[in-house]
Amino acid sequence: MTSFFQSKRLTYALLLIYLISLVWIIVLKFNLVAYHAGVERSINWIPFPRLFGLPGQGDRNELLLNVLIFVPYGLYSGILWQKWTLPRLIPVFLTSSFLFESSQYFLKYGAFDATDLVNNTLGGILGWITYQGLKKLAKSPKLARKWVNIFALIGTGIILGLLLFLKFNQLWIFRMQLLES
Repeated sequence: MTSFFQSKRLTYALLLIYLISLVWIIVLKFNLVAYHAGVERSINWIPFPRLFGLPGQGDRNELLLNVLIFVPYGLYSGILWQKWTLPRLIPVFLTSSFLFESSQYFLKYGAFDATDLVNNTLGGILGWITYQGLKKLAKSPKLARKWVNIFALIGTGIILGLLLFLKFNQLWIFRMQLLES
């Protein structure tokens, strides 16, 4: 019998929570509604424009976060679609990132940025490679899945707790500002 932590059902549940969190973070920008009238939309089709001497974003922290935020997607993909090769998964990571970027643009909540597409895809690839390394280290896909699920369960709890704390703290500060005015 498969233990709770080795269960693919747990992995699917964690993936669902992760994807909902991504929508809330990337598309909704921690808000509950995603439409803002009058927000200027923009599209950047050139990844890493500063490398080409063009104006554009180049914040290293943002670039790193765009990679890191997709690493769990690669981990979950490695577990759930074990027979899929990396060349088959790269279009999945790219398409997912494209959908998030497009949603930001169409919902007027952010810009469509090709740099984010590249970085998110790279994050998915790094997650998949990490899972492959864990499988070799554990010498068992089930044990690797157990390690990822335990780590993901703890991480999901911490991240969701932090996100909720930040959101409620933001609401509290907003209410205090309203009371002061």
